[in-house]
Amino acid sequence: MKAQDLQFTQLLEGSKQFIIPIFQRTYSWEISHCEQLWNDVVRVGGNPDLNSHFIGSAVYIPEQDTSAAISRWLVIDGQQRITTMTLLLLSLMRKLKADDIDDPVSAEQIADYYLRNRYGKGDLSYKLLLTKTDKDTLIALLEGKEPQEPISSRIDENFKFFCEQMATADVRIVYQGIQKLMIVDVRLQQGLDNPQMIFESMNSTGKALTQADLIRNYVLMGLPHELQTRLYTDYWRPMEIEFGAENYNNHFDEFMRFFLVIHMRSYQIRRGDVYHEFKSYSLKHEVEPLLASLRDYASYYCAIAIGKDKDENLAQVFHDIRELRADVCYPFLMEVYADYKLQRLSKQEFIEIVLMVESYVFRRAVCEIPTHSQRQTFATFNRHLKKDRYLESVKAAFLLLPSYRRFPLDDEFERQLKVRNLYQFNRRSYWLRRFENHGRKERVMVQDYTIEHIMPQNENLNTEWQTDLGDDWKRVQAQYLHTLGNLTLTGYNTEYSDRSFREKRDMGGGFRHSPLRLNEGLGSCEIWNENQIEKRASLLAQKAIKVWELPNLPPDFLDAYRNEGKEVSEYTLADHPFLAAGITRELFDELCIEVQKLDECVRMVILKLYIAFKAETNFVDVVPQSKRLRISLNINFQDLDDPRKLSRDVTGIGRWGNGNTEVLFDKKEDLPYIMGLVRQALERQLGDEGSEL
Repeated sequence: MKAQDLQFTQLLEGSKQFIIPIFQRTYSWEISHCEQLWNDVVRVGGNPDLNSHFIGSAVYIPEQDTSAAISRWLVIDGQQRITTMTLLLLSLMRKLKADDIDDPVSAEQIADYYLRNRYGKGDLSYKLLLTKTDKDTLIALLEGKEPQEPISSRIDENFKFFCEQMATADVRIVYQGIQKLMIVDVRLQQGLDNPQMIFESMNSTGKALTQADLIRNYVLMGLPHELQTRLYTDYWRPMEIEFGAENYNNHFDEFMRFFLVIHMRSYQIRRGDVYHEFKSYSLKHEVEPLLASLRDYASYYCAIAIGKDKDENLAQVFHDIRELRADVCYPFLMEVYADYKLQRLSKQEFIEIVLMVESYVFRRAVCEIPTHSQRQTFATFNRHLKKDRYLESVKAAFLLLPSYRRFPLDDEFERQLKVRNLYQFNRRSYWLRRFENHGRKERVMVQDYTIEHIMPQNENLNTEWQTDLGDDWKRVQAQYLHTLGNLTLTGYNTEYSDRSFREKRDMGGGFRHSPLRLNEGLGSCEIWNENQIEKRASLLAQKAIKVWELPNLPPDFLDAYRNEGKEVSEYTLADHPFLAAGITRELFDELCIEVQKLDECVRMVILKLYIAFKAETNFVDVVPQSKRLRISLNINFQDLDDPRKLSRDVTGIGRWGNGNTEVLFDKKEDLPYIMGLVRQALERQLGDEGSEL
């Protein structure tokens, strides 16, 4: 490796060509990056006291013998700066030529020194050779031609930006500024330097590399050029095309994370760790099968998350999932999509599963059940499925989820839907559209309507409204204003304003004439008051349980799955005969609520109390007593210096010394400590296995 400070213009001088390898990301600097560069050039060029300005680094390695007439160099890092500077120099050349300026430099000198190789033929005549659409657009600009479709929008837009700035600039200051730009020039040697390691360690300025950039370079960089090109063309490029430029930049990192969640069976992979997790995963797989799998799952992700599915029925259910903002379920749906492609389930079964997922996420949101468990639920959901009876096993898995992951039943969902503040619900456009279009073949474009409060929001309701609502009108307005029964859709929100109900009903475009299903019944209603709001809420809530359906299985089928699951590991608090032993319902509910607040490790321990750790000498148990619970630990603590470190006398009763620890729970304040005690004991006893629970 040879590193030195260098004027940027010196990097381009001489007969040479910088090639952007096919595995590198496309040009991606935005206008904001170009503005910063332009401001730096003008600032340093116009200030005689500033001798230089550092703009980053360029790392490159020879593609072939550098003693050739035109040496060719593969750019490892710095392509964004080199490309942007080329666009800036090209705009300067155009300005000099248009205004017939040759001092301090001529257009011909700019071209010969920094843009073209005078004696090069074909592609060798250019000092910078980009990839794909970027290449064609840049060459067209260098040749003074209009770029043809497909156009690289970044190349074209950024070049136009520099031309606009150059139109009113002092070319002397611009050229002086360019001459003062400095880089760290890092030239690698073939066979001696590891370009991938250097690439990873570069702390580049400009636009940061994404996890996907790092992964693509890691997979392809070290391969022979021909193999590199084929794998890129056959596998990676199709992914870029399917995502599209903007979606590739915005979504590909998240896709990579979901791919690893699926294949590594870990829901805890963070966005910033994707590259390092992928490196570990890739060591166990051959390159081409790995890329083929990536390409397949990318198509599933694009169908679900970006709306690229060409099947109209699938596209619609995926649209609903996206509008619900249920991306937590994408790993599971991607796996189901893979099985659908393998014909393990029919299209209709696939659609039913997507609808089940939608219902599960929405019902839990309405019931305000904490969402932190959903990531693990969907990341591991596939483990419970029977691929020979796919749909049935999905239904059973949903219905048998433990309490804190539960699929809310109809009663709970209907009850919460009627009282929930749905106006401030962050998915309100979603639920209104689903309500209105359920069962319709000719779908209503809900985005063309606005949400309407039948009883107005104005705190100073007019006399007619106060009369209709009764003496207790302030309470009625406060209680029901944003709830299901009082909300609808209209295209006449401005016209309705705070008018009386009868005016809203009978005016042109009023409720009586509305074509929307959500407004059915309002045209025949004589008065709008608490009774009517509750009545409408009940009707809509009953419809909602059909829009967002609960999975349905015959009881004997579900019992078979339930018993099968217990043999493996599933055991929930609901299975324990607490209530039969006389413990109060209130204390049991307190325990459930507090357990849900604890971290995943502790919850897993508590929810598998009997089955996972029942053994001859080691077990954790919860025993009901009158009005309290006794948590009993019978675990060997002999490896501890002082077994008493694991316990304290919470309720006045404590025993230790023989491996037994017993604590009583009769107030919720003690629970976090007790759960920590359980976890510590299990981790000590089970080692790594216990820490993963």
